[in-house]
Amino acid sequence: MRIVSLVPSLTEMLFDFDLQDQLIGRTRFCKRPANKVKGIPVIGGTKNPNIDKIKLLQPDFVLANKEENRKEDIEELQSIAQVYVTDIKTVDDAMASIHQLGKVLEREKQAEKILTDIKAEIENISSAKPVSAAYFIWRNPWMSIGGDTYISDVMRRWGLVNVFASEQRYPQVNLEELKGAAPEYILLSSEPFPFKQKHVQEMREIFPGSNVVLVDGQVFSWYGSRMAEAFHSLNQWRKNVRGRTIHLIP
Repeated sequence: MRIVSLVPSLTEMLFDFDLQDQLIGRTRFCKRPANKVKGIPVIGGTKNPNIDKIKLLQPDFVLANKEENRKEDIEELQSIAQVYVTDIKTVDDAMASIHQLGKVLEREKQAEKILTDIKAEIENISSAKPVSAAYFIWRNPWMSIGGDTYISDVMRRWGLVNVFASEQRYPQVNLEELKGAAPEYILLSSEPFPFKQKHVQEMREIFPGSNVVLVDGQVFSWYGSRMAEAFHSLNQWRKNVRGRTIHLIP
């Protein structure tokens, strides 16, 4: 089977499925595993894949995601290959997709191992007192995450109460309005916008009563085989958090 992946987190999982020899195309954002993925041809981005280049590769199977990839690209690719489209809004959705992909790609043993590791971390979630939090993915305009996203479900499970849970998808945020919510934590993600320490300082000046920190976006947003590692990091934080410190800096 010749596979093209349009989803960075699932590209990584294909390696954990031992399918690297069948992976013939990836997006430029598919950078993991870093020491192995470099030899795989790049076919553009997640939102702008080079369809002609993909056609020349003659794939049998294209791995896509409803949110990360455009509907028109998916529809065009369906004319040349089987396209498997994931739709991930919760941790349970992500786990179900791992199980299903394991069946479709005949890697059920590997999928079961990944799921066993994920479940073990979920069973170890701390019962620490929940704290309110705002999670930012973009700046100018400032954008956060609504309650119907995978990120928000991860936050909920690990005791981070999303102050924008009543919103949908990725709402633009007025920082003046955020002051009224007074979140205990403001989390600035490393992706898709590459927040840096200077942005932390900027937000600390605006919100002196909140704990503003950088967090690794892959911990909160990458579903697939990385979930076990991500959830382990979250478990360690919830067990070891002290006052205003969070140990999830990329």
